[in-house]
Amino acid sequence: MKVCMIITDGFEEVEAIGTFAILRRGDVDVDIYSLLDKDATGRFGLTCTNLKAFSKINEEEYDAMILPGGPEYKAIEASEEVLGLIKQFNDKNKLICAICAAPTILGKKGYLKGKNYTCFTTMNEDFGGNYKEQYVVKDGNLITGRSAAASIDFGFEILKALKGEEKEKETKKEIYYEEK
Repeated sequence: MKVCMIITDGFEEVEAIGTFAILRRGDVDVDIYSLLDKDATGRFGLTCTNLKAFSKINEEEYDAMILPGGPEYKAIEASEEVLGLIKQFNDKNKLICAICAAPTILGKKGYLKGKNYTCFTTMNEDFGGNYKEQYVVKDGNLITGRSAAASIDFGFEILKALKGEEKEKETKKEIYYEEK
């Protein structure tokens, strides 16, 4: 299984790095792409280097995509190339994962119509779906997360979707994650 994550300046560090770490612990390959084709600095000043250039992304290489939130969501939403990639993933029923502000990108493009979803609570609009006040919601090929606080649960839901429940449980045990 292989996943692409797309970030740019202003990404929410916890949502990107926490999700990345959970997936890597679960033996999922994760490539992080910079929308700017260069280093990206998060909302709190963490700079990620050696990122892949988004201009060179090949959708066919990936089983899932991840869109972290943070102020970066505006640049992601404004990118016709990213919106085109989301459409390609959706058309092929590949996993699309978005957390915090990022699910609103999916909502504004109609991907949440008739779906259960979550997002940063104050950013929820009428996207034509069913908003859930939960940390993580999976509906079909969409996994949405509510906020930075949901990052670990978001990562585990993606891991379960890609590698199965046994791998999820094994990885939770490895980090002493206790179910609520």
